[in-house]
Amino acid sequence: MSQHDDDRRWMEKAIDLAWKCPPSETAFSVGAVIVDADGNEISNGYSRETDAHVHAEESALAKLAPDDPRLASATIYSTLEPCTQRRSRPLSCTQLILRAGLPRVVIAWREPDLFVTNCAGIETLRSADINTFEIPELTQEAREMNAHILNAE
Repeated sequence: MSQHDDDRRWMEKAIDLAWKCPPSETAFSVGAVIVDADGNEISNGYSRETDAHVHAEESALAKLAPDDPRLASATIYSTLEPCTQRRSRPLSCTQLILRAGLPRVVIAWREPDLFVTNCAGIETLRSADINTFEIPELTQEAREMNAHILNAE
């Protein structure tokens, strides 16, 4: 199986998780999966999983020890570009990813300017030498659970 096939499979799992999010009119439903270098899932999370403000990446990372050695070679799959601004928490998801030392991030779609303008998650990660990849062929699937918000624009 190719890296692209693996990336698609894990992103599809993240999309399934995003469907579990309690609906919101003011935040996107996002799923995230963290996979170790051997291709094993080590954590996952989704928006509003543990409280009304938790983001998917934040939820997945919170289930692992900050010094978990697997993080140094892991990939995080997030259905939406990691945030660079937060009103409800001191650290953005981009900052949490950098702090965790994750070397690779895969997303399905970029954050639109609906709730936060000029999200620069991918650019911020790339400037920190994090390998970032997008799977545009899964963008529509990753947006579907957010149609009630996106169609109201």
